[in-house]
Amino acid sequence: MFDRLVLHETSGTKPALKSSTKIACGLASFALSGGLIAALLLSERAGPGLAALTASRMDESGVENPVTAVLLNFRSYDTLLEIAVLLIVAVAMLSMQPSATNRSMVEVNHRHSGDPVLAGLLRWLVALATVLSGYLLWTGAYAPGGAFQAGSVIAGACVALKLSGRYHFFWHPLKARLLLTIGLAVFVLVGGFCATGDKRVLEYPLEYAGMLILIIELAATVSIAAILLLLFTGLQDDKPDATQAGRPST
Repeated sequence: MFDRLVLHETSGTKPALKSSTKIACGLASFALSGGLIAALLLSERAGPGLAALTASRMDESGVENPVTAVLLNFRSYDTLLEIAVLLIVAVAMLSMQPSATNRSMVEVNHRHSGDPVLAGLLRWLVALATVLSGYLLWTGAYAPGGAFQAGSVIAGACVALKLSGRYHFFWHPLKARLLLTIGLAVFVLVGGFCATGDKRVLEYPLEYAGMLILIIELAATVSIAAILLLLFTGLQDDKPDATQAGRPST
């Protein structure tokens, strides 16, 4: 399974950084780290009333899990920025991917003679991962779980497909870009929808809070899975020969 996980060397050598540049970067990193440590040590600790305050407002959150209530309702801006950071990383990785806008996002190499045992295992693994991710997404409203856990499970199943050598992923087609951006886009749209009434951005109406959180988590699951898979395939050689790539499967 792991025989294709190899490092590829590029032709030529990269120019080394100057000593002055290295020293400047080191000093900047040291100053930033020192500032963060000082801010952490000098800041006041949160009072013990935050847990009680969260518990007292759970009826307004739309969910029963306090962690989900905090991340996607009471402090949803934090989660919005986390998804935005993931998307920024994905955009940076796209610049290193081969341009293949005329290809499908997923292509199957039908000529690849894979291990039949591995192929059978993958059929069960992908189906199990899909069911498990759906369960993690749904149970996040009541117990530990949610979009990040569900997206990680889906991404892991896709990584197994990639390592089998039969499937190749391309990230420049429009469908792939939609998967990468749908999480942040839906989050922003929901926030704008909430602001159309007498409420503020991301202040969900009480009667729709649970449904809106589920919509956000569903879209975030798709984007998180796609971004994690993109980060993995960025370390792979996604340039199969034209004679080896089969017809697009999706």
